[in-house]
This record gives sequence, structure tokens and C-alpha cells, in this order.
Amino acid sequence: MTYEFEALLWLWDARKTDAWTFVSLPTQVADEVLDLVGDSARGFGSVRVEVTVGATVWRTSIFPSTDTYVLPVKKAVRRAEGLDVGDTVHVELTLVDV
Repeated sequence: MTYEFEALLWLWDARKTDAWTFVSLPTQVADEVLDLVGDSARGFGSVRVEVTVGATVWRTSIFPSTDTYVLPVKKAVRRAEGLDVGDTVHVELTLVDV
């Protein structure tokens, strides 16, 4: 299953010194993911995904948060795509092994 959406790139407040940045999945997408993965989620409720942002493609996991899942956007991706905290990011996200 593949989803496309736009989301704001934000900095995780708990670890600002490490510059962990994320985008939050739209609630509707998160609800569909939860319905699809059910009990098959991995450690910490994570779900394996393949992500495309601009010309950059990578594999990672999304993680459950308060009302949605969050997608970490690593520094190499932000650098390659010229992204910074506060930017709106177009994301193509494909669930892997679901």
C-alpha cells in the first residue's frame, strides 16, 4: 500500500541537540496503516516503510505517536533535498512486508 501526502517537517523537542526531525502522517493515513498492520507491528509499534522525498528514496520505519504515526527524516535526506525544519515536505510512503 502506498500513500502520498504533504506534511510539515518538525524537530523533536525532547532531543533538540540531536536534531531528530520528523513529519507526522495525516490522521486518515495513520488510521489506515493501523488497520492494515494490526498486531503485526514490530518493536515499539513500528512499521517498515520505503519513503520517497524528492529524488531521495530510503527505507526506515514509522512509529506510533499520540494521534498518528511519525516518520523520521534523516539528515542525509534533508541535506540532499534542501529541507529544513518548518518546510512542507511531499512524501510518498509505501508499507513494506505488510
